[in-house]
Amino acid sequence: MDSTTTTTDDISRMYDETAALSQVFIDGQEHLSYWYDDRDDTPVVEAARRITRKAGAALDLHPGEHVLDAGCGVGAPAVQLAEEYGVRVTGVTVSAVQVREARSRAERAGLSARVEFVRGDYHRLALADESVDAVVAIEALVHAVDVAVPLTEFHRVLRPGGRLAITDCTREQHLSAAQAATFMADFKIAQLHSVPEWISLLGGAGFEVEEYTQCGPRVYGMGLRYLNRVEELRDELTVSFGAEMVDTLTASYRSYFGRQADIGYAIIAARKPYR
Repeated sequence: MDSTTTTTDDISRMYDETAALSQVFIDGQEHLSYWYDDRDDTPVVEAARRITRKAGAALDLHPGEHVLDAGCGVGAPAVQLAEEYGVRVTGVTVSAVQVREARSRAERAGLSARVEFVRGDYHRLALADESVDAVVAIEALVHAVDVAVPLTEFHRVLRPGGRLAITDCTREQHLSAAQAATFMADFKIAQLHSVPEWISLLGGAGFEVEEYTQCGPRVYGMGLRYLNRVEELRDELTVSFGAEMVDTLTASYRSYFGRQADIGYAIIAARKPYR
């Protein structure tokens, strides 16, 4: 495992500052998109909704269940899960701006009664023991310096038999420690685990891993398509955020998605054992 340090305040500030951009750029789906191949012309936002849908499917969600969305962003995945699976969702984020935006999104969708958002830290959840049926963490644990801490919290709040789905970028085995450290430092990433490391960490927190899918070529490997999205929205983004920000965004995407042979993307499903 490779890690670097970014404080919770740093993360909160970063997401406070980018909440408005994420609403415009990807309709609040603050994670990567999934395309089947180069001929798949699915729009970026719908391709991002595929990741949320795949996480929901991995959890085998059922109507009426209570789901924790850890690191919920501006609420698009939580609202989607509530709409498509009929579940009740509690979203947690360290960003006060994201909470405000997420609550507005749930209200617009007519789901305020089933989807709530609170400001909090997934290292110390304000939820009772064994109070949720499932937990989803979509590209959220990348900010956890010690992943064992939130995994232990997820295990605590899950009922026996409860499920956990994690989606995140992964480190391919040939990526050196120095290369991984540079990548993490450049993008304020606290950790970059390989799939075997994730499996070990989940087992150490008391989970039984039931499924894992390495879909890096269809997710991170397709990331340069985000450059097309920038060009598609360039005028709107320039008016709202300024030309310098748009140029910075373009350069950032070019750099972030420049390691297609080194970075994977996994969807991992695990279960808290039944008593």
